[in-house]
Amino acid sequence: MWLGIDIGTGGSRALLVNRAGEVVAAHTAAHEDMLMLQPLWAEQRPENWWDAAVAAIRGVLASSGIAPSEIRGVGLSGQMHGLVVLDADNRVLRPSLIWCDQRSQAQVDWVNATVGRERVLECIANPVLTGFTLPKLLWVRDHEPELYEKVRKVLLPKDYVRFMLTGEFATEVSDASGTALFDVVNRRWSTELASLVGVDPAVLPACYESSDVSGTISRAASELTGIPAGTPVVGGGGDQAASAVGNGIVSPGIVSCTLGTSGVVFAHMEEVAYDPAGRVHTFCHAVRGKWHVMGVTQGAGLSLQWFRNQLAPGTDYDSLMAEAATAPAGSQGLQWLPYLMGERTPHLDAMARGGWIGLTAKHRRADLIRSLIEGVSYSQKDCLDIVESLGVAVGSVRASGGGAKSPFWRQVLADVFDKPVVTLASQEGSALGAALLAMVGTGEYASVPEVCGAVVAEQARVLPDQATVPVYAKGHSVFQALYPALKATFREM
Repeated sequence: MWLGIDIGTGGSRALLVNRAGEVVAAHTAAHEDMLMLQPLWAEQRPENWWDAAVAAIRGVLASSGIAPSEIRGVGLSGQMHGLVVLDADNRVLRPSLIWCDQRSQAQVDWVNATVGRERVLECIANPVLTGFTLPKLLWVRDHEPELYEKVRKVLLPKDYVRFMLTGEFATEVSDASGTALFDVVNRRWSTELASLVGVDPAVLPACYESSDVSGTISRAASELTGIPAGTPVVGGGGDQAASAVGNGIVSPGIVSCTLGTSGVVFAHMEEVAYDPAGRVHTFCHAVRGKWHVMGVTQGAGLSLQWFRNQLAPGTDYDSLMAEAATAPAGSQGLQWLPYLMGERTPHLDAMARGGWIGLTAKHRRADLIRSLIEGVSYSQKDCLDIVESLGVAVGSVRASGGGAKSPFWRQVLADVFDKPVVTLASQEGSALGAALLAMVGTGEYASVPEVCGAVVAEQARVLPDQATVPVYAKGHSVFQALYPALKATFREM
């Protein structure tokens, strides 16, 4: 058996898989809500991730009925970009500024002015964005200098859990790629950029390939979790790279769309290629020696979650989807801008704001809900278009994440993309990918493509409705016109 652990935004999930990649048991422990002290701020407590991870591990072991000694390896996945800072005694210094925190635009501007945009691209193959880890660290330096002086280690969310499991300060190439401190082309920390911005490279953890063993379960962690001491823990992957492994996006021409809190269009690449405008990210893949490109919608599932929490409390998501399906395609001209936490692809704008455009007295609640689904899908279409412009051939799109569980949303995606949307036999994504990486790291399979070829299988395929495709082509065109028209107004807000 192999254990995959995913440290998400909403909770930590642990699952056990056998050699065939079949899920034997799974358990999720919820996280505390994000702490949002100001608009566009987002924090979580790393200690809560650890508590949830322990609960998830103990829960999956209890429900599986297997002997813990059957666990041969552990893989980790987690939300990317979050800043965890530890002091000399390995204590967490402050809550983590997580992936969707947008407070650090001044720090991004400082890096670009100090280092220069072109040199930044030469160092890390990506622009510096507010979502990334480096500007969050610089924000702490600028606004909490006494705390910053105590920083001795900088970790990413899953890597804090790794430290608690193994006692090792380590990360791996896919997650490190999203820090804005990593040389993506050469798969190593960019000591050059760190030096240019005044960050001591000693605070950075050791970096491994995703299927390499990074440590073993400590006695203390064994007592808490039940995993035997000495069990290998592999590098794992950032949630998107790990999800891509779970979805078999490990060879050219296969693209995925993951609809979680954020939405991500992800494509495997054999060689490094990046968008000169930086609208999509080029990162190291969890496949040894390979890369991937991805476009990100910040407020994908978050849009629907916000609607439910604020405007339809107590309503389940299936009911919201059923209601949305009663509205016509195009939502009678209503548009939703999913910029609840700023936006990455294609705008790279932390100041972008969400909202409905085109409301009339005729619109019903069903139109509002459907427009949420369509607006997020239009944004993901923007991502897909840029990925295709980089030369990635897209025959179909593999859908995963919470949003992809909805047949209605999958059909909307197929119609907006004008491509078949495929679902897989397993919808586990990141936690499954982490477990598959552990299989490779412990020698059960020779490579990531080999294990994916053996265990990942397509289950269903949704074809675009050619009567609806033109409706969404027009809707997407209107959607694309709205951000440029409102950009200056967002800054006034």
